Amino acid sequence: MTTIRLFFHRPLSRLTAPGEAIRGFTPNWFTACMGTGILSLTLPKLPLPGTAAAGEGLWLLNMVLFVLFTVFLGARLVLHPADSRATLHHPVQSMFLGAVPMGLATIINGFIAFGVPHWGQDAALLARDLWVFDALLSAAIGLLVPYLMFTRQDHALERMTAVWLLPVVASEVAAASAGLIAPSLNTASATALLYSGYVLFALSVPLALMIITVLVLRLAQHKLPAAELGASMFLPLGPLASGALALVQLGEAVPRVFQAQGLGELTTAVVGIGLIGGVMLWGFGAWWLALATLTTLRYLKRGLPFNLGWWGFIFPLGVFTAASFGVGTLTQLAFFIHVGHLLVVTVALLWIMVTARTAHGAWHGSLFQTSLRSNETELPHSFSPAVSLPASGEGTIDGAAPLEGV
Repeated sequence: MTTIRLFFHRPLSRLTAPGEAIRGFTPNWFTACMGTGILSLTLPKLPLPGTAAAGEGLWLLNMVLFVLFTVFLGARLVLHPADSRATLHHPVQSMFLGAVPMGLATIINGFIAFGVPHWGQDAALLARDLWVFDALLSAAIGLLVPYLMFTRQDHALERMTAVWLLPVVASEVAAASAGLIAPSLNTASATALLYSGYVLFALSVPLALMIITVLVLRLAQHKLPAAELGASMFLPLGPLASGALALVQLGEAVPRVFQAQGLGELTTAVVGIGLIGGVMLWGFGAWWLALATLTTLRYLKRGLPFNLGWWGFIFPLGVFTAASFGVGTLTQLAFFIHVGHLLVVTVALLWIMVTARTAHGAWHGSLFQTSLRSNETELPHSFSPAVSLPASGEGTIDGAAPLEGV
């Protein structure tokens, strides 16, 4: 217990060696790419001057961050192979491997939104090629991490959090990207992406709904997670919103492909199913957004400590924003568009706050040292600690006394 209490209460000293930053680098840093990327894609939807240019600037910044984080992750794999292997067996850090393809997906989508107007078809072809890699990586992580959960890792219902969703959701994010890219390609390429997108949707959404079902049971039996895990309550919004967005965007790509295949009579039905399914998932997402907002307000009254998990506020809300615009365009209902505009502003304000605090923590080394100490104490990173909550709502670790300040 002494080590654990030091983890929470001892001031963190500033890092002095880049090697320590590399050793302390874990995949959850890619959630910053997810949040920055989704804001770059939704910001141009705001009917204000300069938002398109700001969105493109964030897209370029996101590419720099992604390359930097990839270099750090590769360096850690080479210089600290034992720590890298430990990530695969860690019950929380391993979940954030799903953030890597999801962060890349936002960059790929940017090649359609920002690259095609500048570079034409070449940008669309690059997006297609990158998407193939992203889709394969998403499917591999969506299979590998659950396999490790079942065979190597230690999990329990009372310690479950919504981070279980992260490796699974990557495939449906790739599915939504397929629907966005397909209209910019020739018919043959669009056909391959369309059907691949539906397969990726099937690899993700049903499993995500299963996990959400178990999560509801966990919350009912063991109450809310501790404050350090508070941001995880927003994560289920991600698969619901990205599932809705995938159905809408894949549906928009259907007519040209089906017409070329002589299946034109099915077009109306498939597009309609996509729209209705998208609206239903959007509605479920709206319920979860309301629930997550209420729980966050409850956390704020008791204190919500900052950690990298705060990026969990941004991407789910951002992709719900994108889904709102997609549903609004298809239904031609202004309500969804107005909701999207309100959410874009909210996401932008959250991004500014979380970015500033992340930059401060990275500069002073505290976020990297948090990772190192979580490895040393074998506690989950970023959403630390792994907490079981009795009916009283007080956090305990492995049956120990309640932690102070939780």
